[in-house]
This record gives sequence, structure tokens and C-alpha cells, in this order.
Amino acid sequence: MQSNCLWSRSILAVRRAALLATTIAGLSAVALVVPNVAPKADLFGAAAQAQNLTDKVQQLSQRPVGFADIVEKVKPAVISVRVKVERPANSGLSDEDLPFPPGSPFERFFRRFGAPNTPNGKEVVTGQGSGFFITADGYAVTNNHVVQNAETVTVTSDDGKTYTAKVIGTDSRTDLALIKVEGKDFPYVKLADELPRVGDWVLAVGDFIQIDAPVNKGNSGGPTFDVEGNVIGVNTAIFSPSGGSVGIAFAIPADTVKSVIAQLRDKGSVTRGWIGVQIQSVTQDIADGMGLKQTTGALVSEPQPDSPAVKAGIQSGDVITSVNDAPVHDARDLARRIGTMAPGASVKLGVIHQGQDKTLTLTLGTLPNEKRADSGSPNQREVPDSDLPKLGLSLAPAGKVQGAGSTGVVVTSVADGGIAADHGFQVGDVILDVGGKTVSTPADVRQSLNDARKEGKHAILFRVKSREGTKFVALPVGNA
Repeated sequence: MQSNCLWSRSILAVRRAALLATTIAGLSAVALVVPNVAPKADLFGAAAQAQNLTDKVQQLSQRPVGFADIVEKVKPAVISVRVKVERPANSGLSDEDLPFPPGSPFERFFRRFGAPNTPNGKEVVTGQGSGFFITADGYAVTNNHVVQNAETVTVTSDDGKTYTAKVIGTDSRTDLALIKVEGKDFPYVKLADELPRVGDWVLAVGDFIQIDAPVNKGNSGGPTFDVEGNVIGVNTAIFSPSGGSVGIAFAIPADTVKSVIAQLRDKGSVTRGWIGVQIQSVTQDIADGMGLKQTTGALVSEPQPDSPAVKAGIQSGDVITSVNDAPVHDARDLARRIGTMAPGASVKLGVIHQGQDKTLTLTLGTLPNEKRADSGSPNQREVPDSDLPKLGLSLAPAGKVQGAGSTGVVVTSVADGGIAADHGFQVGDVILDVGGKTVSTPADVRQSLNDARKEGKHAILFRVKSREGTKFVALPVGNA
């Protein structure tokens, strides 16, 4: 009788928990599976299941049913940012005139809603974005593309008051800007201390009321909040192949915002650490070609002259696997970590050099302005081509092709649909080495391919200089 009573109480607890879960979660129905066992079975197991479900229900009850309370808490800190750009009248709205990079989500809004006038032969174009206060004395964050090249910046707070703002500093690389409004006791929000998890609830707030997930026009520079009201990111862009929102948006993470804004407030600009290498991620093909066991790390395609990397002994073909003993996942991970460090800092790098693990220490330089590598525009008609038909490539010695430089082998044609085309080869690319061996003629390329085939390799690495820089490309040996 006692066992039956315990069983009944356990079932009742489970049913009550299920009913409560249905009410809180707003579900139309909940199907609860009760163990198909006799009353004398594991009563403690049933009770444990009931307690576990009750705990989950309590967790659900602590989550907000809606976002109204959060909006009420954070919205006073969100501001509308309006800019005016002056230029000669009737000059046309070229990409160079825009106060943000072409193709940014702000461009379509600016072109559509810009309000030109022509006082004294000048034309004033206006645009709009969002931002948010991060201090009570008027410092606010927005996007660089919102305030870039602006003649005047004004902000409107949630209570309808308008203020003139000063641009303290901008950073085009992260698309962040710090502006300042004179005053005090402004409502402000806090940048989150922890990274969000995939699947967490977030709320994007901008100049317009937003009732769906996408970031809408006018939301650029506005904050994205977690359910605690902390800023986890700054709205900056949408993915829009059609020109309208498709529900995919992007925000700059709070930890990046903290680092950048601190420098903008202190110096008005941002400096970043620099080791001086062109890098790429290690794909499976590249790993096979180099005999690596894993596809992690950042492959050095070319160290830059007189850079900290060269001084430390880093060479083309090295794989950087760690920074200060923390593993490097890929090229982007390495760039992000080094970019958050201060110039002059001492950094310990784990490197795979010719199959051997090494540890190198170097002092970070200062990231210079970006320069695009240019392989020139070779005249492919000046010398006869040498074909690698299985790869879909025609080659010529770079020294004999105008504009191709003096080293390597230049690509003079690429067959559509061929293996080389599928791997990104383009006319004008210069092949510097194949399988770790320097090449200067098409015959050198062919010999390296033959050697790799004899050694039983499945793929071989081409080090290629293109207009985008120098990179490694793995091609299958069996098809060469």
C-alpha cells in the first residue's frame, strides 16, 4: 500500500510539472511519457524524473515571457544619430562621396532618403543611423560608416531631446565610432562581460521599432542586448542578396567594442599589433600536401620584409599553431588575437617548421595601412605558352612576361571548368614554388608534379602570388 501511494504521488508530481511547463512555455500541448512499469518498480527513479522536470520548469519560469521589461530598461540609452555631409551641388552621388563604404547596409537608406539642398552652391545630404550611450557623461557608440566624413552629427535621445555630438574617433576596420555629447546624467547601458552562446535570446534595438529578428534600416550602430539588458554587440550589417532583409544580420561583439572604444576615447584612433605575415587557413587538401595531422593553425604564405616575423625566423610554409600557449584554430583566429594586442608586446608563437615543432618569441610591431599586392597585368602573347592540360593551366616564365616580375612562373590562361579554375587560379597569377621547390620555368612545375607523384603524394602545394596577395593552393597530384 505504501509503495502504491509513493507511486501515485510521483505520477501526480510529474503531471503537475507537465501542466506548469505547458502554461509557462505557452505550448498547445505537451506529451508526457510515463514509464510503463509496475507500481513496485523504481519509485525513486520516477520521483527523480519528477524533480528534474520541476527544476526545468523553475528555470523556464525565470525567463522573460516577452521583451517588454528589457526594452523599458534599455531603450532610454538608445539614440538616433543624424549626419550631414556637404559637397558641391549637382556633383552626383558617387561612391567616393558616400560617408560609408559602398555596399554597406546604410548606403541604400542614404541614397533613398538623403535630403539635398543647395545653399551657396553647396549640397547638403543627410543620413541616419543609431547608437547608444555607454557613460553617464555622454560618450556613445555608433558605426563608423554612419558618421564617417560627416560635417555635423546630431543625436536624438529617447525623450525627444536633440544634442550636437562630436566625433571622438573612428575605426574603419571594425566599423566602430565613438561620439560625445556634452551633458551629464544620461541613461547608459553596459557592455557584456561574457560572450553569448549560440541559441541565446537577443534583442536588437535601433532608431525604428523592430518586431522581427533582422536589423532594419536605421538600426546601424544600435545595440543588441541579452536578456539581462547588457550589450552583447553593435548592429552593423545585414546579408541582403535581394536588397531587402532576409533575416540574417551581424553585430560587432562586445569584447571587440570594449577594446576599440577604450583606444578611441584615449587617443582618438586605434593601433593594433602586427607580426607581418600573409596567412591562410589550413584546409584538408593543404594538410594532406604538407603531411599535417590536423587542419588547425594559420599557414604562412609569405612573411613581409623587415617584419617582426622575419626577424624572429618565421618562413613561408610555416604553420602558426599557438599564441602564448593558446591554440590557434585558423587564420582568422590568429589575426583577431594579434589585432587585439598592443604594439610592443612580447608574444610567444608555436610554429610547425618543416615538420618540426618550434617556439619563437617576437615583439609585435604596429599594423600599417593595408596594401594590396599586385602581380601586374602580364602580356601573355609575348612568349609561347607551356600547357599543363590536366590541370587546365598554360604557363610561361615570369621573367619573360611584361609586368609579371622576375621570379616564378606566370599563369597565361586558365581553362574554364578545369581543376586549376576550380581552385581559384586566374590569369596573371605567379607560381613561386611547387612542393616547396622554387620554380622559374614551366618545366620546373612539371618536374615537381612528377616528383610528388613518384613519392605517392595525393596533393601538392603551389605557392601563388595574386592580386590579393600570396597564398598556398593544394592541387591533386593524380590529375596533374
